[in-house]
Amino acid sequence: MRQAKYAWALLALTAIAVRAQDAILVSRQVHQAPDKDGVYYTGPEVTAPRLMRTVYVSYPSEVPAKEIQGMTVLAMVIDANGIPAHIQVLHTHGDAFDHASIATVKHSVFEPGRLTDKPVPVWIDIRVVFRANRSQTVPEVLITERDLPVPDASKFEDKYHNPLSYTPPFPIHTVDADFADPFTNHPYVQAAIVSVLVGEDGLPKDVRVVRGLGFGLDKKAEAAVWQYRFFPATKKGQPIAARREVMVDFAKF
Repeated sequence: MRQAKYAWALLALTAIAVRAQDAILVSRQVHQAPDKDGVYYTGPEVTAPRLMRTVYVSYPSEVPAKEIQGMTVLAMVIDANGIPAHIQVLHTHGDAFDHASIATVKHSVFEPGRLTDKPVPVWIDIRVVFRANRSQTVPEVLITERDLPVPDASKFEDKYHNPLSYTPPFPIHTVDADFADPFTNHPYVQAAIVSVLVGEDGLPKDVRVVRGLGFGLDKKAEAAVWQYRFFPATKKGQPIAARREVMVDFAKF
């Protein structure tokens, strides 16, 4: 999966090691940063690209008459000009389906994501669903990986605006879990509760499913949380390792 750069969060973390009150102020001033390649994720300051115009994707004619349903999911960057680049296959449905999906995306027109009013390159996912009736389909934009805002001052202060002696870890980057079988209708709520030990650096150190769903989904939930990034817990203004629970959503594949 893509890996984001979290300079904006690390700057706040550096400040928190100096003095808790200063960290609160800095965390409200730093901004969402791109990854090492200059690409953003959608988040508090970055809007998602929009699909403006596309064409139908036909069921590949070279596929045998046997009815096969499934989907291709692609990751890509929509650059500042709205052009798809760095296309990767996240979920394959076979070469014929994948090639048809990629060809359609390359001929699609996007409105780029924006940082304030400036167009910027943004990561998105695209799914193309191929149904058993072999009907035409169209690409759909998915947002399965996103940046979250660094917590504001209210999360670090008591009602008298004094720094709290302890604050828990806060997620600042989340990733949806993938379904084991996207066409299976699971009888339970499609979210899992996962316990994660967050290190002083904001990275997951230990991940355990607390409330699983079965059906092969628990491992998917664990894999997603390993890609989370956190603003670490603090004790008396110093970052510490601490455990917390998170609710993991499953991608709407």
